Amino acid sequence: MPTTLLPTPRDGGARQPDTGDGRRSQSAAAVLRAVLDRGPVARSTVGRLTGLSAAAVSRQLADLADLRLVRERPVRAPRPAVGRPHVPVDVDVRHHVAAGVHIAVLHTTLVLMDLRGRVLVQEREPHGPDRSAPAVLAGLATRTAEFLDAHAGGRRPLGVGVATGGWVDPARGVVVRHRGLDWRDVPVGALLGQRLSLPVSVDGHARALARAEQLFGAERERARSSLVHLFVGNVVDAAIATGGSVHEGPNAAAGHVSHLPVGGDAPCACGRRGCLAATAAERAVAGRAVADGRLRTPRFAEVLAALEADERWAVDLLRERARAVGRAAALLLDVINPEVLVVCEAGTARRPELLADLRAEVAHHSHGGGDVARRVVAGSFGAQALGVAAGSVVLRETYERPLELAARI
Repeated sequence: MPTTLLPTPRDGGARQPDTGDGRRSQSAAAVLRAVLDRGPVARSTVGRLTGLSAAAVSRQLADLADLRLVRERPVRAPRPAVGRPHVPVDVDVRHHVAAGVHIAVLHTTLVLMDLRGRVLVQEREPHGPDRSAPAVLAGLATRTAEFLDAHAGGRRPLGVGVATGGWVDPARGVVVRHRGLDWRDVPVGALLGQRLSLPVSVDGHARALARAEQLFGAERERARSSLVHLFVGNVVDAAIATGGSVHEGPNAAAGHVSHLPVGGDAPCACGRRGCLAATAAERAVAGRAVADGRLRTPRFAEVLAALEADERWAVDLLRERARAVGRAAALLLDVINPEVLVVCEAGTARRPELLADLRAEVAHHSHGGGDVARRVVAGSFGAQALGVAAGSVVLRETYERPLELAARI
């Protein structure tokens, strides 16, 4: 049976004016998130989930359909004996895509995602020899335009999300400091936006992944209550969410956890020993593999390849890393006491037994108690996490302010 768009409002499609206090916009966002969570879903269920009247739900769905964000999904079912047949509503993934650019220390990940947060296409490219901001961003602008031309398939980009590690100020679109790239005060949003003629939004990857977990993750209901997202890669940082909002703090500087003490004697640039980043960052782990004579060059990708080949030294090295991350997670659990702590780390994503080691360390060091296996979980997005972080910068804006879509694109 062919699908149809929802009917437009009876006034010919003109959207109802907002009341001035943002309630209409908030209602539209609540309706769209309910459809995301439960779709295909009946209008009556949307009303129950949002607390809106049937008439308000119909108006909001009509507006969202006009923006091609939702559609009706007729199902083959017996027609009710009395009354109008119930036609469920779902997110419309046919017309829009979100583009994402994740800038890591060694490479960039490009991604296209649909409105349900699913990765459609993902590509990774190494940086050239010049990793300065002007060189990287000039190449990224060209590559992103080519990527969209090749893969958008006629769907309209909602915008480009940029995610990276370090200190990022999303309000200004500025990478304030990224030690691994040696970037300071780089206006990434403005520079890429000028070249791409698309809206560009920028955020730190831990905050972006926290919001992705709230929208699309396996534990999204608990994550919307309170969440800590701990990211461990070449950059180590965290995001904290309470009451559904991700905390940024003054100048968006929240989440700096690199110097949490996790024990051991790994020297840190801060002058101390046993800091989380000095112990668990990818470059530190790969450096230990070189010092132990396992690798000739400190390439973390080779450590992961050895892990996947089940080489004992790599398993032991990443088990040690998982335990260090577990000690940091225990500190965060005790201080913040979230419903769920999500760990995004390459070893535990590949080997579930390493997550068990991490949880055992949490149980040993945390004073909060509770079911550690339920409270400490692996990230929902596996090897696609970096791309999902970037694409979710755009999708978060779509789900928070869907009625602004027409003005943004």
